[in-house]
Amino acid sequence: MTRPLWRKQQALDLFAKPFNDLLFQAQTVHREHFDPNAVQVSTLLSIKTGACPEDCKYCSQSARYDTGLERERLLPLDEVRTAARRAREKGASRFCMGAAWRNPTDTQLERVIDMVRVVKETGMEACVTLGMLKPEQASRLKEAGLDYYNHNIDTSAEFYDQVITTRSIDDRLETLDHVREAGINVCSGGILGMGESREDRASFLTTLANLERAPESVPLNMLVRIPGTPMADVPALDPIEFIRTIAVARILMPSSHVRLSAGREGLSEAIQAWCFFAGANSIFYGEKLLTTENADAAADEAMFEKLGLTPLIPDGCQLDEPADSQQASVSA
Repeated sequence: MTRPLWRKQQALDLFAKPFNDLLFQAQTVHREHFDPNAVQVSTLLSIKTGACPEDCKYCSQSARYDTGLERERLLPLDEVRTAARRAREKGASRFCMGAAWRNPTDTQLERVIDMVRVVKETGMEACVTLGMLKPEQASRLKEAGLDYYNHNIDTSAEFYDQVITTRSIDDRLETLDHVREAGINVCSGGILGMGESREDRASFLTTLANLERAPESVPLNMLVRIPGTPMADVPALDPIEFIRTIAVARILMPSSHVRLSAGREGLSEAIQAWCFFAGANSIFYGEKLLTTENADAAADEAMFEKLGLTPLIPDGCQLDEPADSQQASVSA
């Protein structure tokens, strides 16, 4: 049976609900699909920083903007192995790696595949974000054991050209199709607070929810206003609107993990608690997200304890043995 598609007006109607009613509905949906007190924890590592040819107006890594970011080469395999083991020891169950490319060459992809294998040897899930992919590249990543591929659509189709002109939203959706067809879990979300309207936020969420299968992971970022980018002075989004967006995402995509991603370091503990109540059940853990700051790890541990939250160990993860006992079989 074909599932019904969400209409933008339905999402807007959810946004317009009284705050308490919206959060009650979102929490009810959340409890039907997840342990309400378990949060999936990921760590993100930039494996190749800077000099990206895209013109994403929010991004410090674009070669078009002077943000003071130095271009770096692809990280050596041993550094990735060390970072992955450290993340595992701190409680992460998924290790995500990002490279500032428009699309990887086949040679670059082979080096990333070695990194995926190193991460898998730790027992964690592996995720990468490398830009656009060809079908055969997605298949190669699947063969290497990749669990998730991240490729955010960023915003609504209507607002998209206000953010990026060097690729279209259809380009992004095509890569998501290649990832899905290869049998890799999809991680796709976007950025809030870039000057988009509530209608844009509703359209963005319905686009994700109406994919042939909703993304398994939906990262929702609060814009980090980076000096030197065109969006450095965009007015901040009201945190209550951010919480509403989390809740609508939960209702539209009941089986997806909704992740608090970039910008979380600017949210108070109380706002984050409301986000968890609204249906967020995944975070990035660690002091840095690619090139931007993240919430302090010790503060996250204290917040989890205060809220009674526990890290979720996904099926297939093998985190019962110390990472040092795992033997790495891939050489640099």
